[in-house]
Amino acid sequence: MTRITELYGIPTASDPHAVDWPTVIQSQQCPFLSRKCLKNRKSAPDQTIGSCTVGYGRPNRHIMICPFRLLERNQVFEDCKSLVTLHQPGNEWHIVTELNVPGGSVDYCLASVRREKVVDFVGIELQTLDTTGTVWPERQRFIHGHGVKVRAMDRKSPKLFGMNWKMTAKTILVQLHHKIETFEHLSKKLVLVVQDHLLNYMKHQFSFSHLEAARLGDPMHFHAYSLEPIGERFRLQLSERLSTDAAGIASCLGMKTEAKLDLEYIHRQIESKISTTTLMSMNIPIADLS
Repeated sequence: MTRITELYGIPTASDPHAVDWPTVIQSQQCPFLSRKCLKNRKSAPDQTIGSCTVGYGRPNRHIMICPFRLLERNQVFEDCKSLVTLHQPGNEWHIVTELNVPGGSVDYCLASVRREKVVDFVGIELQTLDTTGTVWPERQRFIHGHGVKVRAMDRKSPKLFGMNWKMTAKTILVQLHHKIETFEHLSKKLVLVVQDHLLNYMKHQFSFSHLEAARLGDPMHFHAYSLEPIGERFRLQLSERLSTDAAGIASCLGMKTEAKLDLEYIHRQIESKISTTTLMSMNIPIADLS
């Protein structure tokens, strides 16, 4: 049984009579990008890897290792539309790649556009698990078993692969910490799209207890997707949404932040003055301040 779950978007458990694997391997097409796969081998730049999802762990879990796998049916963009709050009927939806912002770049931007002018937008980051080692020998053994000629040294290689859970999670949180302040300052939303397994790891290994079920007013959102089997295929399904702000991301990393000190100071002043006499009510004048 191969540990490659999906290769070029096709489940490896598919009926072998229904898939022409030699043609699939030769064409190297990614169905989620509608173009040639972009995951190239460093030692052979013209050769793509094509592994979207692998089986890993005990019990075995289907782990997405290519961020483009998250683009299936553009569902992740559909699920972000509610965060583009200034959108109106008649506006166009646009998906823009590589948006440069202070602190780095954002993978995608979903924008509401009217008469070629941006009305509102949401930034979207895609993150899947980084691997350690190499999946290449496992890939080569699979395609060799389905009629594709491969080098014996590749399919017989003892090299294995693993999941770099800690580095993947910490790296993306640090990146979010740099970027979310910009979005918060602009009163815009930033969404991190991940697989449910990665979010569960982050919740256990980092300080996530302060994150709440998604609130529209928060600038930082987490959208977690499960990979559900539908017949012989797999389908993305939104399984959990959380949200926080810039200070919340800092807290996830165990960092102290002064981003909200001024606001908290004002909140304390207001709260110290709240009483029954300050309660707004119809037909009751505000107390004279003189």
